[in-house]
Amino acid sequence: MHTDKGNNVKKYISILSDMENKIREGLYLPGQKLPSVRMAAEAYGCSISTVTRAYAELEKRHVIYSVPQSGFYVVVKPGDWRDNRDSGIINFATVLPDLDAFPYLDFQHCLNKAIDIYKYDLFTYGEPQGLESLRHTLVSHLANDQVFPKAERIIVTSGAQQALEILAKMPFPNGKSAVLVEQPSYDRYLRFLETENIPVYGIARTAAGMDLRELEQRFRSGEIKFFYTMSRYHNPLGTSYSMEERRAIARLAEKYDVYILEDDYMADLGAERQFDPIYAYDGGSHVIYLKSFSKIIFPGLRLGAIVLPERLLKTFHAYKIYPDTSLLSQAALEVYIKNGMYERHKHRISSLYASRMQALRESVERYNEPGLMEVPDISSGIYTHFKLKSTVNLERLLQRLAERNISAVPGKGFYLSNYLEREKFLRISISQTQPERIDEGVKAIVEEVRREIR
Repeated sequence: MHTDKGNNVKKYISILSDMENKIREGLYLPGQKLPSVRMAAEAYGCSISTVTRAYAELEKRHVIYSVPQSGFYVVVKPGDWRDNRDSGIINFATVLPDLDAFPYLDFQHCLNKAIDIYKYDLFTYGEPQGLESLRHTLVSHLANDQVFPKAERIIVTSGAQQALEILAKMPFPNGKSAVLVEQPSYDRYLRFLETENIPVYGIARTAAGMDLRELEQRFRSGEIKFFYTMSRYHNPLGTSYSMEERRAIARLAEKYDVYILEDDYMADLGAERQFDPIYAYDGGSHVIYLKSFSKIIFPGLRLGAIVLPERLLKTFHAYKIYPDTSLLSQAALEVYIKNGMYERHKHRISSLYASRMQALRESVERYNEPGLMEVPDISSGIYTHFKLKSTVNLERLLQRLAERNISAVPGKGFYLSNYLEREKFLRISISQTQPERIDEGVKAIVEEVRREIR
């Protein structure tokens, strides 16, 4: 009996080691789906429970992640960008900023300056709402996006995710309990809502936009406490709402006493001007405005800012009781904004991404064929999506692309588990892909999709 147990442990360790080696050596690419538990058990000649345990440990180590009703996928890690360039991988899967464009020296200067300015204050816990001087700096910073709050209504959070989680859990003054989300939408937030058993409904959003009549019906139902939306550079679609749609959403929110949670996480990556968020049409009575600084600088900064309507402040403070956001990061960001470095870097990186998106559009025009893929006309941000025919075998397509050293993310994980009316697509990110590799990658995707539909 002890021998069997010992053998099982040895088998588990050897499987875990083998899987880690395959991922490290690039046999499983970032974003690629792993074999199912049953297939892996057959391949390794072991029980399903042994493979399940190995996958659970890999997920715990953040090597892989699971998508409900889909399977396990390899995580795109911060180090992958260098490995990918060396190995010739065309990475359309990663959402990390281009580390070659990372303002390392500038931000190092701001960190040193922040230490000089704040000295011993940085060793205190600070205030739960965030560094006061940063919040005042953010008043003028947010004004560039037509968001005009008082400093008291701005709260600094540990990335946008913390704010999203608090808002999902806390009660709202409208007395409603359900969250309405676009379908597709931000995958990690969908998984959080499902895991926490928060009542959640989906409403279709496509490249063409939103059915505002259906949105009004949902608002009228009396169940929705807030509607989570990305008004521009939607993840995963890459599209933005028109001015008429943004204005209409604000009007419906006020009419039916439903709050809008506007995640403007890529506000700084737009090449175009004159984009007023939904918040600008509401004045801040029913729109919660959320901004992240991760995409423009670097994810490890873990800083976000949320602008709350007056009626939500007290409850939000009660749920965010700890000053858990790094004071040094906040102080450095304040210096970075005030000395003009943020604005300069914003223009540099948005121009960089715009040129890559232009290269992608040109490649799509060059290689795509009528009836093959539907690709929206996007000029800013880092995302777009290639909509495929329902007959395409997506897993086989991704496998063929992986064999050609191309990684992309399938659309399935961006939907609620019980949402049935899904579109079939690949999400394409250009954040770390050079223009010449973009052309090569688009050509290969078109070739493989053509093979699939023949």
